[in-house]
Amino acid sequence: MRIKFNVFGKVMSVQRKNEEWLLFRESETSMRVRIYDVVIPSDLPAESLAQYLADIFHEQASEYHTGVKCC
Repeated sequence: MRIKFNVFGKVMSVQRKNEEWLLFRESETSMRVRIYDVVIPSDLPAESLAQYLADIFHEQASEYHTGVKCC
């Protein structure tokens, strides 16, 4: 399972693998780069991922990019 998000203007995806959530930065050329310095709790339900990402990356908010949206 992979879910894409627009996180304050940056496209990211979260993938479930081996009972863990893995976070990736998506490029415009469809390449993904793993983000290792953000750990998503393995017991976090999928429906809470957007809020979790908003809490982690809230410093990147701007008047043009005000939230986290599922893509």
